[in-house]
Amino acid sequence: MCGIAGIFHPGTPKPVEPNRILAMIAAQAHRGPDGDGIWTAPGVGLGHRRLSIIDLEGSPQPMSDGSLTITYNGEVYNFAELRDALIAKGAIFRTTGDTEVLLHAWRAWGPSMLDWLNGMFAFAIHDSAAHTLFLARDRLGVKPLHYVELADGSLAFASELKGLLAHPQLRRVPDLHAVEDYLALGYVPDDACIVAGVRKLAAGHFLLVERGRPVPPPRRWWDIDFSNRATGSAKALGEELVDRMRAGVRSRMVADVPLGAFLSGGVDSSAVVALMAEASPKAVRTCTIGFDEAGHDERGFATTVARRFATDHRERVVQSGDVSLIDTLVASFDEPFADGSALATYQVCALARESVTVALSGDGADEALAGYRRYKFQSAEERIRGLLPAHLRADVFGTLGRWYPKADWAPRPLRARSTLLALARDGGEAYARSVGVTAPELRAQLFSPSARAALGGYVAEDRYVATMANAPARDAIDRAQYADIKHWLPGDILTKVDRTSMAVGLEAREPLLDHRLIEFCATLPANMRLRHGEGKWLMKKAMEPYLPREILYRQKMGFVTPISAWFREALAGEAIALAKSRTLGETGWFDMATIARIADEHRMGRAEHGRTLWQFVMLERSMRRMFS
Repeated sequence: MCGIAGIFHPGTPKPVEPNRILAMIAAQAHRGPDGDGIWTAPGVGLGHRRLSIIDLEGSPQPMSDGSLTITYNGEVYNFAELRDALIAKGAIFRTTGDTEVLLHAWRAWGPSMLDWLNGMFAFAIHDSAAHTLFLARDRLGVKPLHYVELADGSLAFASELKGLLAHPQLRRVPDLHAVEDYLALGYVPDDACIVAGVRKLAAGHFLLVERGRPVPPPRRWWDIDFSNRATGSAKALGEELVDRMRAGVRSRMVADVPLGAFLSGGVDSSAVVALMAEASPKAVRTCTIGFDEAGHDERGFATTVARRFATDHRERVVQSGDVSLIDTLVASFDEPFADGSALATYQVCALARESVTVALSGDGADEALAGYRRYKFQSAEERIRGLLPAHLRADVFGTLGRWYPKADWAPRPLRARSTLLALARDGGEAYARSVGVTAPELRAQLFSPSARAALGGYVAEDRYVATMANAPARDAIDRAQYADIKHWLPGDILTKVDRTSMAVGLEAREPLLDHRLIEFCATLPANMRLRHGEGKWLMKKAMEPYLPREILYRQKMGFVTPISAWFREALAGEAIALAKSRTLGETGWFDMATIARIADEHRMGRAEHGRTLWQFVMLERSMRRMFS
């Protein structure tokens, strides 16, 4: 895995100062501890930090071949097959890695080269003959790419925001709309950025910039389609599902460095380890972390799987109340990021890096196969919505919901008020709220009158509503999964894994996000994804010959962080200090009295505001780091 950066002048080919490229890649040194390189020519400069995985001694970057030069972050898993196809077309190779394959693929196919690639990637190709810069990002957004148009007319890009922040011409101005997005969702989504003017190239998009022309909007080159349905028995489709999972795992086991897997003991990571063990002639290296609280500790399940497949297993117990990593996470993410499981993800990445350079994870199955509990609630609520006209639902359920007592502390099935209010709303709006953190009503109180006026009615959840309304889908589950794949997956899950793994120089690979597998899952009938409240139903049935039932059908836990308890204990002082923060106060965006009120209510146990307080802690530290 690597870090990339570059500068391109679409107008006059002004010289690019090499020291600027050096500064941009130096800021991302953690992404590539094994080497660096820069390349400049009239009007363009490219930089690279390398984490060596394949062709360890060869394939230095930026790599040039005739008129083409590339800087590339990622892995193309089918590069060997593509290499053979390109040799048949007359290509001559000097290296054995995948980087040179991309150069020859561009020469052979142009932008349509992307359709041939199976992998995770973000790269830039400069074509001096055509006077173009081509930026591309993988289908699902596993690898990041940020870019900005600067005052001198240049286009600058980098893997991480910190790479752009190293450029002296970037004006560091926070974006209020991104703050609204962050408070709503817990992360800054891929169609926004906390620094005004900076953009993220969306998953499955490319940007082709031609000298002498304005920078165009990105173009989408891939999308997921839920509108078609596969036919066949559950047995036949289950066998095909496992075959596609197996292909995804095996393609990601190719590496010239030590390789292993994260093993939580959940269905997804256990399935990956099972298929790795099937393909590996030696013991698979696995690792897990446990917590000092029994209710959050999954080590017993991980040990069961490790023993079943005779893995070389390592584990470590960490303190569930350890808040010492907060500043490390803030530095790793740049933008504010409030998914509390990032703490545990960082710790398991650090443990893995002690023995391997590449680790396979189980990420992606929940989004592809309806594994989250919220899909079950959305499906049930949509059935009820279909029984009554919208205006009647709003009157009946809205009235009941407003009068029903609030019970945020209870499990969702017992939170009748939340369910009644959700039923009063359209399906898209209700689902958008279910994936959020701080509700619009509370955000309206937290923002100052001037901030509310500046937002002008902008509401973060509207992107989810629009995405679900326009999804290529047949039913409510399709639409919810499609929206999560477009927003939640790249904005939260993949950002979390990329930043925490790269922070310790580890390459994380997601075999269950192989695009061929994802495309197949989208065609499965809804009742093979979610049946009788059981998410990932077909996957679990198909994996029964491999994994014990206590692994397949146990309640999902995930990396749970006791954030709410922290603000009554270890972080109680942080909660009080938020209301006095100069960083937050000087923006003029927040009602500091409301922040003080919710901190006091939470600390005294009168209300549950732990996740919102965590958002403000991460926001305050992130903004202090970037804008102070």
